[in-house]
Amino acid sequence: MTCAVMGAGAFGTALAIALATRGPVTLWARDAARARAIDSARVNAARLPDRPLPDNLRATADAARLAMARAVLVAVPMQRLRATLMAHRAVLEGRQLVLCCKGIELATGLTPSAVADQVLKPAGCAVLTGPSFAADIALGLPTALTLATRDPERGARLQAMLTTGALRLYRTTDVTGAEIGGALKNVIAIACGTAIGAGLGESARAALMTRGYAEMQRFALARGARAETLAGLSGFGDLALTCTSPQSRNFRLGLALGAGGPGAGDTVEGAATAAAVQAAARAMNVEMPITEAVVGLLDGRLDSDAAAALLLSRSLKEE
Repeated sequence: MTCAVMGAGAFGTALAIALATRGPVTLWARDAARARAIDSARVNAARLPDRPLPDNLRATADAARLAMARAVLVAVPMQRLRATLMAHRAVLEGRQLVLCCKGIELATGLTPSAVADQVLKPAGCAVLTGPSFAADIALGLPTALTLATRDPERGARLQAMLTTGALRLYRTTDVTGAEIGGALKNVIAIACGTAIGAGLGESARAALMTRGYAEMQRFALARGARAETLAGLSGFGDLALTCTSPQSRNFRLGLALGAGGPGAGDTVEGAATAAAVQAAARAMNVEMPITEAVVGLLDGRLDSDAAAALLLSRSLKEE
């Protein structure tokens, strides 16, 4: 088996479909009944109903199958990552893991690789991130992602293993920058969605994207990242995609908040990440006004008018 994917959500399923063009793939789901349904129907009806599974992709709930893979891609939601790794530590310990979740753990303020290092002591995991929608990957549409690992040789091996005809990977050793870019763009996407939902216009969205990118850089640099990483796929690229398309759950949450609604009911990584980033930024004395406004929107202290007024009333400064 070339690789396995943990997590049968839309993104995990899409990655498994794409990687099946290279060889046999196992798609692991935590619920046995769901795994059987996906495998027998040959489609993940709940997540990607229009994309049949290739013949060499098998769905299972048997975690022991993961031990047969050369690499295991972990595509579970960020706030479930720790529990998933702990539950399957015996199988995952010592394996080559590629973390595909984006966000920061709310309880600890840790990034995905830092969580894995705590649980698996240390894992030395790679991170796969960047501008991508599950539907595009599943359809075989051209997509470019960042593969981050501190070990250049491991990165080159994984890049060769996971690149497909339509899925192109670029390497970096800046794991911190790649993870923070992937996490913070979701927070800015909520802000942009709110602006559009509230009828504030495209100019407001452009301003939020630009100043949000500045926030991403400030936070990332304070955590030891490299500025050029944030200018790449895992930073600017993912920001551009997520802030401009209703395919993004984070953007849709913002749209609902801007329109005065309660927000989306499905998993929205940016909501927990916003609170985690706010706490970390305050501890480091890093100024994050858009993040602060998003947290206010999410906890109900601010509506879109109050959030806009708060940002527009800040002291004038050089760009």
